[in-house]
Formats: sequence, structure tokens, C-alpha cells
Amino acid sequence: MEINTASATISFAKKLEEDSAKFYEDLFQRYAKDEDVLLSFAKENRKNVVQIERTYYGVITDAIEGCFAFNINPDEYTLKTELAEEASYSEALDKAVGIEERMIKFYSDAAEQSRSLMADIPRAFTLIARKREGRESKLRSLKEG
Repeated sequence: MEINTASATISFAKKLEEDSAKFYEDLFQRYAKDEDVLLSFAKENRKNVVQIERTYYGVITDAIEGCFAFNINPDEYTLKTELAEEASYSEALDKAVGIEERMIKFYSDAAEQSRSLMADIPRAFTLIARKREGRESKLRSLKEG
């Protein structure tokens, strides 16, 4: 089922943020490594939800909601956060990089799809995608270090 409305896209973004926050919290609890990075990612995810909702509620109108600005297939962006019981920390970091790549793609695609109809929401999505690019780099450096 495709997502077409702004409210459905915001709800989906919130679910992705919550799922990835739980992943980072579980990752820290499971491996007890890199607490400052992993828990800060989970905290930032929750801030992303607030930012997205605040932006959405600040600009939403029936006109925007009725425009069907999005054409998003959630299956392309759904996160697979399960780790095998025997997964190493390196494998867990690979999974985290994959999650960030998928989140970057979601936010970039959603920003692009809504760019012609709105200004604030695509800007918020683009900002979060850029933050996640920084995360991806940080996760890769944790793996190498």
C-alpha cells in the first residue's frame, strides 16, 4: 500500500525514527560499547520526531493534505532491525549503516517528492537526511576504529 498524504508520510517517518532509536538502544545494551554515540543517536531520533511533527503541524492545511504530494512505497524503506543472536559488533555496525542508508533514502525521496508543493516539510526532511549522512560516516569510523 502506497503512502500519498503528508500525514501518512509523517506517521511513517515517526515509525522509522522510533524503530531505529530502539535499535540503537538495544545495540548499546547488547554490546555495551560506544555508549556516547549509540545513545546520542537514539536521543537524536526522538528529536527528529519532534522536529518533523512541529514542522508539519506548523504548516499543514487541508490544501496540502489534499494534494497527495507523496508516492511512497513503505516496503522500500521499512527497517529490518533484528540481529542474529551470534552477530558480532562489527556485523551490528554494518546493520546500523544499512539502516542509516535506508533512512537517508527515505528522507531524500520524501523531500524531493514534496518539494514543489511545500517548503518547510522538504527542508526538514533534507536536514534530517544530512544529519543521517553524518551518522553513517560515524558508524563506518566506529567499525574501522
